[in-house]
Amino acid sequence: MSKRQSSKHKLDRRMGENIWGRPKSPANRREYGPGQHGQRRKGKLSDFGVQLRAKQKLKGYYGNILEKQFRKIYEEATRMKGDASENLIGLLERRLDAIVYRAKFVPTVFAARQFINHGHVNVNGRRVNIPSYRVKAGDVIEVREKSKQLVLVLESVQLAERDVPDYITADHSKMTATFTSVPAFSDVPYPVMMEPNLVVEFYSR
Repeated sequence: MSKRQSSKHKLDRRMGENIWGRPKSPANRREYGPGQHGQRRKGKLSDFGVQLRAKQKLKGYYGNILEKQFRKIYEEATRMKGDASENLIGLLERRLDAIVYRAKFVPTVFAARQFINHGHVNVNGRRVNIPSYRVKAGDVIEVREKSKQLVLVLESVQLAERDVPDYITADHSKMTATFTSVPAFSDVPYPVMMEPNLVVEFYSR
């Protein structure tokens, strides 16, 4: 399990953006960074700085994936046919924790990781407790029978702050979701602008 080194609210403030689109994010009130030097005037970022920031934002959005793991995903994306930045997003969106979050079974991607680790999720009828498990088009993800009445799940499906994207078909009465297709970058409902092309540039230096 990837250990979250810093709070998600601190990540929001460091980026100066509400990267998950949550109503309680401190970035909604304070756009400057955390700490005593947070309000200092920021100089213009270099090309490297812009690329690094884009990588940190994308990596943070998916629950602060460990650097080694994130780089492996990038390397796989570059080996695949087609545009590397599109492939990168497709691989990230195929992660089980991302799909559990997108299907609104949990309120945050961090909660999705813990939810899967604790054995609350089945894929095609079999329990899977690995958040990075890669889902294929047509796979059915289901909250296990004993977990369907958890307060976390019942409250999450009612959240109005985000919708289930078109590439996932969710049935909240049965607590199931089908991953229908690998999305293109333009299909993914990011609350803020993501720049996977800059992430590819960062690693290909």
